[in-house]
Amino acid sequence: MISTGEKLPDATLTQMGAEGPEQVQMLDKVTGRKVAIFAVPGAFTPTCHSAHVPSFIRTKDQFAAKGVDEIICVSANDPFVMQAWGEATGANAAGITMLADAESAFTDAIGMRFDAPPAGLIGRSLRYAMLVEDGVVTVLNREENPGQCELSAGEGLLDSIG
Repeated sequence: MISTGEKLPDATLTQMGAEGPEQVQMLDKVTGRKVAIFAVPGAFTPTCHSAHVPSFIRTKDQFAAKGVDEIICVSANDPFVMQAWGEATGANAAGITMLADAESAFTDAIGMRFDAPPAGLIGRSLRYAMLVEDGVVTVLNREENPGQCELSAGEGLLDSIG
């Protein structure tokens, strides 16, 4: 599992663009920038939908005040679901980047894979939030239970940044 002080690995994720799905390289997003990344087990799942995404919408201006260039939400869903979820939660309107990690390539590369077969969640992500500065993880808040959203909430990450 990735930890603070380590460089993020590159991975290809997908986002919806004007012409449909577009490939995005994670290193292009984080190199030379200060970025908050949070990951959820699944779009439209209860805690992710009602607590996690809204916490970053609420705190977006506070992150900007701390010099954060972009807030990225990662989920092992397809880009069409991520687009619809961003619209449903208001994340798209708030300027939060919704990235699909459909193959869990990024999630696997950082050791955050989560499987919960009884809930129908396979190849998903543990719930976490991190601050990445020029590609290096400077803060990492991972929840012990994927149903919790405290350390990994927008407010929890802001508290860790100081």
